[in-house]
Amino acid sequence: MTSGSNQTLPPLSWLQKYRLRLKRRRLLWRSFCSRHDLTCLSDKTRLIAPGGVLAFTTLRNEMTRLPWFFRHYRRLGIDHFLMVDNNSNDGTVEFLLDQPDVSLWQTGASYRAARFGVDWLTWLQMRYGHGQWTLTVDADELLVYAHHDTRSLHDLTKWLEDRNQQVFGALMLDMYPNGPVGEQSYDPDTDPTDLLRWFDAAPYRAQRQSPMGNLWVQGGLRERVFFADQPQRSPTLNKIPLVRWSRRYAYVNSSHSALPRHLNSGYDGPGTNAPSGVLLHTKFLPEIVEKSRIEKQRGQHFHAPSEFGTYYDQVTSNPDLWTPKSVRYENWAQLEHLGLMSSGGWGKGGKENPFANNAI
Repeated sequence: MTSGSNQTLPPLSWLQKYRLRLKRRRLLWRSFCSRHDLTCLSDKTRLIAPGGVLAFTTLRNEMTRLPWFFRHYRRLGIDHFLMVDNNSNDGTVEFLLDQPDVSLWQTGASYRAARFGVDWLTWLQMRYGHGQWTLTVDADELLVYAHHDTRSLHDLTKWLEDRNQQVFGALMLDMYPNGPVGEQSYDPDTDPTDLLRWFDAAPYRAQRQSPMGNLWVQGGLRERVFFADQPQRSPTLNKIPLVRWSRRYAYVNSSHSALPRHLNSGYDGPGTNAPSGVLLHTKFLPEIVEKSRIEKQRGQHFHAPSEFGTYYDQVTSNPDLWTPKSVRYENWAQLEHLGLMSSGGWGKGGKENPFANNAI
């Protein structure tokens, strides 16, 4: 079985294979044990049918984003949402309980100790996602792909299956407004990219890491603004959010990497021809200023939270992220033209990416 990539991962020694197998089993075991953290508030999993596309999300206090999140993903054809709430207090839980296609669990356990929620979602994927296409996204991520405006995730996954491909990767693209981030206004019933209309088209850099063969993409807005002096610490921007899941699979670092290692070869990064999408990252809505103050105190979003105090302080200073080089977002075809995603030969976007194999 192939992941559908143009990349061939280098062979491993028997010792490397053993260590990765052991690592995967440990991740699955801790995910299995994490089920004790979860309390089911609404179980509608009986509605899950074979062949459905399932979405898995961990969230906390995302009431501002949820109306458009559901509008976007229902339009793409998500059949059921399996969500873990980490003690929201802004109406998120009440909203989710009213949704007919949501199964909801809640926990007060540490998000960071659960590998930033990955343990909880892996358990749910083990139990409900085996043999199904699963989409793992945060509430501030909106997946777009070639022809997403006219073709559903069912169409995309059918095409991927015909190619014997079980992984679909994406670049996480930070979206931002023109003007100080905290001085904007946003209506939760509207598309957040109407406000967060801008992005950095370049530069992005990618490298493969050993021994898992996972891609590591960095660059873009947050490196330019917040990590210019320490680019090696800037956020990882590659994800493999859409996977035909098996209970033997495990995400290692959020959805940036996974085991078995062949899953990581399914995304080659920006500027390549392998089929891929973009996760429009809507982090910089106006609420980011106050949320950053809170998250600095909670210390749940980095392996070493104390080392990122300056980052939170910069966000709470209400920065203007826009520059004359910022690019105004139009549609998926623009992103493909810029080399940030690829149709990979699907449908009308079947022409070769003119940016393939060029540095971005």
